[in-house]
Order: sequence, then structure tokens, then C-alpha cells
Amino acid sequence: MSTSEIATVLAWHDALSTADLDTLISLSSDDIEIGDAGGAAQGHAALREWAQRSPGTIEVGEIYYRDGVVVVSETLTSAADPSDVRTAASAFRVVHDHVTSAFRHDDMAAALAATDLSAEDLQA
Repeated sequence: MSTSEIATVLAWHDALSTADLDTLISLSSDDIEIGDAGGAAQGHAALREWAQRSPGTIEVGEIYYRDGVVVVSETLTSAADPSDVRTAASAFRVVHDHVTSAFRHDDMAAALAATDLSAEDLQA
């Protein structure tokens, strides 16, 4: 297990959930790629714009890790309507303690399939 890469992803989530954009940017590479089923974008400006549209708070659940790739299950709670709760999963690539890519998937199965991670990569 690489505690460094996992810690980076957890800190990235904390910064996103608290709208701490300066910390979020500092944890991300200059050319970070961010995306979801709706498309992708690149760079700090795109990350800042994407983060400002964040649904509210994000609670991390299960964590999978292998070779710089971290996949996490997420519970997303709307800031506007706390009863609006949904689940998703995101896949991250971390290099030298910076997130270089973050892609949100509809569910864990899709995130694991996109990264070739499996149950064997689940962290205890």
C-alpha cells in the first residue's frame, strides 16, 4: 500500500468538500485531467471551474490502489438539498504527491473496469 498516494487523494477530497480551492490546486499537477461521462478538461483553470460546480460534500468509502492508481467509492451529498444523496466512484492517477487525473464514474464497477483494478487491490 502506498500511503502517500492514498493520503493525497483523501486530502484532495477534503479540499473539494470544503471548497478549499487553493489546497485543491496545490495537490494537483499543472496539467491535471478531470472528467466524467459528460466530458473532460485539463489544467488548473478547468479544475477550479469544475470544483465550483461540485455537488457539496463527498465522503470517501472503499479505496482500491495499485501502481499510482487510486479508485474510491464516493457518497455525494448536495449542499442545496441534504436529502439529495447519490453514490459514484472516482479514479485517480497520482504522481509525486500530485493528482494528475481524476475521472468520476457512475459506479465502482465502471471505475474498476476503466483502471483494470480488482478486488485484489482493495485496501484494508
